[in-house]
Amino acid sequence: MPGIEKLAINQATTRDRWTLREAIEGYARHGVRGICVWRDKLAECGVSQAVRLLSDHGMTVTGLCRGGMFGGADASTWRATIDDNLRAIEEAAAIGARTLIMLAGGLPKGSKDLPGARARVAEGIAEILPAARAAGVPLAIEPLHPMTCASRGCVTTLGLANDLCDELGEGVGVAVDVYHVWWDPALDAEIARAGDRILAFHVNDWLPDTRDLVFDRGMMGDGVVDIPRIRRLVERAGYDGMNEVEIFSAENWWKRDPDEVVAVCIERHETAV
Repeated sequence: MPGIEKLAINQATTRDRWTLREAIEGYARHGVRGICVWRDKLAECGVSQAVRLLSDHGMTVTGLCRGGMFGGADASTWRATIDDNLRAIEEAAAIGARTLIMLAGGLPKGSKDLPGARARVAEGIAEILPAARAAGVPLAIEPLHPMTCASRGCVTTLGLANDLCDELGEGVGVAVDVYHVWWDPALDAEIARAGDRILAFHVNDWLPDTRDLVFDRGMMGDGVVDIPRIRRLVERAGYDGMNEVEIFSAENWWKRDPDEVVAVCIERHETAV
């Protein structure tokens, strides 16, 4: 099993209890030196202060969450989305994030045009890609479980994300989150196809009796996902980055003492990842 030097924690895991400063200090206190930052927490902290805190605690920024969300239909909403993504690229560059995590977004309100929604994702990324390349910020397309296709993520498989990478070229890769891809019968082949385009690897677990399809993720080892197997697949494909714990858990982990949560993350990373 991987050691703590390979462990990163996504701020979502402790987001309801810790500010960005508290998360940086708390993770470092436990010996965790990887963090994925959320933009709302970054805004609260301020970019310049965040840069100092991250540097002072020797943190590797595995990513910035999030960009994308290209589901708007009208011209003004589209322009606002593009502008927000350009700001996200600037923020990611400023804090030294290894990637900007991109969610596709869903269907525009009232629309049933899924192919059109997916085409808009390609159009949106293509529009911001020159800025991302210039800033040295790779864009990681994260496919989401089909349950969120209408509202959050019309890119629902790693295969679709790989197709976008093929279409868009340099500067675009994928984020593999076991919660979203574990079920996919084509997963092995698509991880191999992604190869060195895998920019992030997120770990958590799927609870078979889940009470909420977004906000009831399990801690590694508490569910049905064969996480070590998927980790070996991404490593075999060439990924050598950190294993990032990302847990949305409104009724369980978000209510616990964050120090307890971090301690469990460390233990499960050693035994279940």
